[in-house]
Amino acid sequence: MATIIGLSGGIASGKTTVANLFNKHFNIDIVDADIVAREVVAPGSKGLQQITDHFGEAILLQDGTLNRSKLREQIFSDAKEKQWLNDLLHPMIRNKIDSDLSKVTSPYALLVAPLLVENQMQGMADRVLIVDVPSEVQIERTMNRDNVSREQVVSILKSQASREQRLAIADDVIENHTKNQELLPQITDLHQKYLAISTVDGSE
Repeated sequence: MATIIGLSGGIASGKTTVANLFNKHFNIDIVDADIVAREVVAPGSKGLQQITDHFGEAILLQDGTLNRSKLREQIFSDAKEKQWLNDLLHPMIRNKIDSDLSKVTSPYALLVAPLLVENQMQGMADRVLIVDVPSEVQIERTMNRDNVSREQVVSILKSQASREQRLAIADDVIENHTKNQELLPQITDLHQKYLAISTVDGSE
């Protein structure tokens, strides 16, 4: 199996940009935990069926897809319901990620997981790559990108793992703190490093 690099970082750190550069320039396969999380509750999925059985048809939009804002309301103030949902979805998400990772064809693959630290998913990766930016940069970028207030962004940051917690589990770090940050040279260096690691792993 390919070497798995867990890629994470806080909101507006540039995770997606970094992952896309690995894919575009070096044809590295990507498994995105956020996309997987949507797939396991897509129409026709077991996940959506069980959520509908539990919360009722009112949890669906008219087109049969999950009403995410309504689901958030249901679990926001009820710890038991939130736990029920986590117990249902987390194993499904991990199983789908495992399945997707087993199908990669590049020498190594990126597991992009915004909540890598929070959901303790680092065990699914051979190495952890953190895209690091100061919190003030995250706040400014998110305010500009999503047109939200500073208070909202600060609240989101508080709900995520801290910068220190992420860096504590990092094997590698990409700095992405300025507008003109040179990402590709950093990514190219890491690509060479990961190729070397995957060659060694593959020959054991």
